[in-house]
Amino acid sequence: MASLARSLGAGRPPLALWLPALALAAFCLLPPLYLVLRAAEAPRDALAAVATRPTFTLLARSLALAAVTTALALALALPLAWLTTRTNLPARRVLAVLVALPLAIPSYVAALVAVSALGPRGLLQQALERWGVERLPSIYGLWGTAAVLALATYPYIVLTLRPALLALDPRLDELSRGFGHGRLHTLRRVTLPQLRPAIASGSLLVALYALADFGAPSLMRFDSFTRVIFVRYQSSFERTEAAALALLLGTLALALVAAELATRGRTRYDSAHGARRPQSPANLGRWRWPAFTAVLAVLAVALVLPLAVLGYWLTRGVADHQAASGLAHALRGSLAGAGAAAFVAALAALPVALLAARYPRFPLARPIELLTYTGAALPGLVVALALVFAAIRVGPLYQSFTLLVLAYVLLYLPQAVGATRIALLQIGPSLEEAARGLGRGPLAVLRTITAPLAARGLLAGAALVLLAALKELPATLLLSPAGFDTLAVRVWSASAEAFYARAALPALLLVALSALPVAASQVGRRHGR
Repeated sequence: MASLARSLGAGRPPLALWLPALALAAFCLLPPLYLVLRAAEAPRDALAAVATRPTFTLLARSLALAAVTTALALALALPLAWLTTRTNLPARRVLAVLVALPLAIPSYVAALVAVSALGPRGLLQQALERWGVERLPSIYGLWGTAAVLALATYPYIVLTLRPALLALDPRLDELSRGFGHGRLHTLRRVTLPQLRPAIASGSLLVALYALADFGAPSLMRFDSFTRVIFVRYQSSFERTEAAALALLLGTLALALVAAELATRGRTRYDSAHGARRPQSPANLGRWRWPAFTAVLAVLAVALVLPLAVLGYWLTRGVADHQAASGLAHALRGSLAGAGAAAFVAALAALPVALLAARYPRFPLARPIELLTYTGAALPGLVVALALVFAAIRVGPLYQSFTLLVLAYVLLYLPQAVGATRIALLQIGPSLEEAARGLGRGPLAVLRTITAPLAARGLLAGAALVLLAALKELPATLLLSPAGFDTLAVRVWSASAEAFYARAALPALLLVALSALPVAASQVGRRHGR
C-alpha cells in the first residue's frame, strides 16, 4: 500500500528523482536572478519611469496579443487534430504530417512572407493593380501579428493533442452514448475533459511564444514587450531599464504558468480498466469532403503560401552565388546545436515530468515545474545575456558551444516537460506497482517500465525542442562561438538587409530540415499504434 500511495503522489519521491529536478530548477533561476541584479542597479528615477502608464499600456497590448494568438491557434488546432487522428478524413495520414509542418516555418519568416505577399506594396497588391485595386487593407497591428503567430504556432497544440487523442479509451464515449447522450454532450462532458491537460499545455506554449517572440511583432509593426525590450537593449548603453521591463515580462509569463498549474485537478487520465481497445475512426458522413477542403484551406495559408513566396524569391536570386556559399557549414551548425539541445532537454525534462505527474502533492513538485518555464517566459536575448553574465565568471564556458546548448535548453525546456508529463499522465500506475511488488527499486522501474512506456512523450518533447532550437535567433547571435553559423542566422542577416532572394535558399533549407522530425514522429506514431 505504501508503494501505491507513492505512485498516486501521496508519498515522498526518491532522492535520486527530486534532487536532479531541484538542481535543474536552480539553473533555471539564473535569468530572473540576472534581471533582479541588473534592475537593482538602476536609480530610483529609472525604475519610476518603468512604472508609468505607457508601460501598463504595453502590458495590456502584450496580453491581448497572447490571448488572441492562443484563441486563434486553439480554434485551428482542435478540429485539425481531431480530423487527422480520429475520423475517416480522406488522406488523413498524409494530412496528419502536413498540418504539423507550419511549425517548421520561423515566425520571422512567416511575417516576412505576409508582408512581402499581402503588405501595401506586396505581390498581391501588384497583381491587383491592373484591375484598379489601389490599396489593400492593412495587415499590420494586433490582428495581423496574432494571425501570423497563430499560423506558426498552432502545431504546438496539435502535437500535444494527438497523443492524448490516440490514448482516449473509446469505451467512455460508448458508455455516454449508451446512456442516451448525444455527440455534442459526449464531446463536452467526456472527451474534452480528458484532453484538458494537452490543451492547457499546448495553449500555454503558444501564449508564452507570443509573449516572448521578437521577429513577427517587429516585422508586423506591433509594439509588444519583447520588441520594446530589444530596442532598449540595442539603443542604450544603460540597460537597467530594459532589465526592469524584462523582469516585468517574465513575472507576467510566470503568472500565466502558475495559473495553469493551479487549475490542474487530480483527475486521472490513464485507463483504470486495463488495456484500451483500438479506436474506430468516426464517420464524417456527408461532411467528409467539406472537412477535407477546410483542412486544405488552412494548409494553403499556413504552409503553401510561405513556401510559394520563398520559392518565388529563390527563382529571383538563382544566380546569386552568395546565397549558397557556406550553407553546408551553417547546416552542420544548426544540426549540432539543435540536436544536442534536444537530447539534453529530453533527459532533463524526465525527473521534472515525473514529479509533476506521479508526485503532485510533493511540496517541491509545482515550484520546480514553474521554474522550468523561466527561460520560455523571457526573450532569447535576455536569457543569452544572463548566461553571458554567469559565463564570464566561469572562463571555459564563455563563447563556447556548451553555453549555446545550455541557452537552447533554458529556452525550450518547457516543451519537453509538457510532452513528457502528458505521456506519463496517460500511463496507469498498475504496471509500475507490479514491478515494485516484485522487488524492483524506483530507478529500475523507471528504466524498464516508465521510460519505455513514456517514450512517445519523450520523443515528442525532444522533437519540439529540436524544431524550436533550429529556428532560434537572438541567443544564437549573441552566444555563437567564433566561426559558428546556423541557417537561422543566415536567413535573418539577409532579410535584415532586404536581400530576400538571398534569404530564400537558407529559409527553404531550414523549413525542410525542420520538417524531418515532424514527419518522422508522425510516421513513427502511425506504425507504432
